[in-house]
Amino acid sequence: MAKQERAVRTRETLIHRAAETFDREGFTIASLTTISTQAGVSNGALHFHFASKAALADAVEDAALQGLRAVTAQSSPAGASHLQHLVDVTHGLAHELRGNKVLRAGFKLSGDVARPRRTDLREHWQSWVEEEVARAGAQGELRPGVEPEGAVSAVVGATVGFEVLSVRDATWISRRTVTRFWELLLPSLAAQDVLVRIQAQGSGA
Repeated sequence: MAKQERAVRTRETLIHRAAETFDREGFTIASLTTISTQAGVSNGALHFHFASKAALADAVEDAALQGLRAVTAQSSPAGASHLQHLVDVTHGLAHELRGNKVLRAGFKLSGDVARPRRTDLREHWQSWVEEEVARAGAQGELRPGVEPEGAVSAVVGATVGFEVLSVRDATWISRRTVTRFWELLLPSLAAQDVLVRIQAQGSGA
């Protein structure tokens, strides 16, 4: 049992160190030697868990997807609108991107054209936004004339753009930046009776 536990811990350590390296250097430049050294294990131990750099990157993306699903599964206060929940989750995503290197690396790997796509976090994020906007529309929360597809494009384009820009400037995923985005978008997105109840800074702020 102790041997199994050590193997699990080693695998998790490798995933986290790989995430840090992929986040910092990108998939192409990152080396398995660097990752194994930072994890404090031999190259042989690394290859025992992962046959290749691509397999290790796949594991990082899988772990990042679990993190993204945890973000989208967060709840808003009872009685909150679907649009408020959308606002809250975008703040939650930005918060996790600020501190969760695995999630950040997963998004970076999803946009890396140098490797085949296996788990595309950006597509998963887009799908979730589409579902939440559809729920908002079904409940009459969207302003008359708003096209759901347009709303999805605005939200996904902005949030993924913030994630990309944050590589060099973390203020792009700050609470202030996300709040200001929603302050700008919500008046053209939400029905008036819903708009007055939405907190652009997030209901948990």
